[in-house]
Amino acid sequence: MRRCAVALFGQRARLRWLHLVLGGALFMPYWLVGTIVMAFLLDSPGGLFGGSLAVQFGAYAVGLPLAAVTALFPLARPMSVAVARSLCGVPADRFADGPARGREAKARTAGWFTLHVGVGALVSGASLALPPFAVSLAALPFSPALRESELGRFWGLDRPWLLWAALPAGVLMLLALAATAAATGALLARLAPRLLGPSPADRLAAAERRAAEAESRNRLARELHDSVGHALSAVTLQAGAARRVLDTGDAADLEFVREALTAIEETTRRTVGELDWVLGLLRRDSNGAAVEEGVGPGLDALEALVRGAGPRVALTVDGALDPVPEALSREAYRIVQEGLTNAARHAGGTPVTVRLDARTEELEITMENPLPERPPVARPDGGRGLLGVGERARLLGGTAEAGPVDGVWRLAVRIPR
Repeated sequence: MRRCAVALFGQRARLRWLHLVLGGALFMPYWLVGTIVMAFLLDSPGGLFGGSLAVQFGAYAVGLPLAAVTALFPLARPMSVAVARSLCGVPADRFADGPARGREAKARTAGWFTLHVGVGALVSGASLALPPFAVSLAALPFSPALRESELGRFWGLDRPWLLWAALPAGVLMLLALAATAAATGALLARLAPRLLGPSPADRLAAAERRAAEAESRNRLARELHDSVGHALSAVTLQAGAARRVLDTGDAADLEFVREALTAIEETTRRTVGELDWVLGLLRRDSNGAAVEEGVGPGLDALEALVRGAGPRVALTVDGALDPVPEALSREAYRIVQEGLTNAARHAGGTPVTVRLDARTEELEITMENPLPERPPVARPDGGRGLLGVGERARLLGGTAEAGPVDGVWRLAVRIPR
């Protein structure tokens, strides 16, 4: 009994009933147009609201196609989805996002909207007309005035048992109305995901959005890893070298300490600027779009990068770097930065050579350092630096190779210009 009461009058049933009433309200403009058309065709003297049942149901039949046509507009689906999500009790992830695109999606949306307003108009009409009649009928045994009214004469009071039968009849009418509204609401809730759910084109667009978001996250991870990771490695290396010199107490090596501290200062200052730029990629404007403030460092900052890495790094540039495109310049800077970070972590302070060749249609980046006598300790997660170098190169249509060659560790990157 309680389950039946919840099914008929629970919160979900009430919301779905409200959804149907809203559909009836949305159908009113179409019904009014249909009434005008029918009154003109049948030359009905009753006006808009006083026509016969034939005029009223004829107006209903005229209004349905009009509703279907208007639902073909792209914005009909977002509005229908917003209402259905709130009132039908269907999980939000089963609905499509955005306007309907394509014939199939528009046809399904038109079918849903026509069904919603059409059924909603019938349920709304019954919800307005039936309760007063049912309540009056149930009150017949208790109201002499009602028994003398037209309702009483219609019900027929010549047989006494009919008088008391009016009470359960009125209650049953109200229950039938609630059951009809609940069943109709449940039917619409079952059809909603089929008619308002994502089409193959919507699923493809959603997959593309997820891929773009994943690429954006990967890009931010690469930028933070390369800029912050390099800075920490370079500062650690320089600070460690300066401490060892100070421990010896040799005044002649104070100049080296000064250079090391200067390199630390330049590295941290440059990294703060890079970090501001990377964090700018996370900012959003008022519309939710990403806001990029300026551009990241490029090959024009390469000398400062190499100088901050220490005196054991030698840079050689063949050709002019100015004609290198901006996007390639930024990625090449990050590749060199990661190569220097990798050498600082694993090469044990051995000399590092950096060579850039921009004389051909490809930008070639080669970095070499002698292999240490003892292999470096592997990180538990394997590191992300060389993976990021490969991702940067592939995104620009290039290649990246890293590994031991003839007693040196070599990182070789080729990217078309």
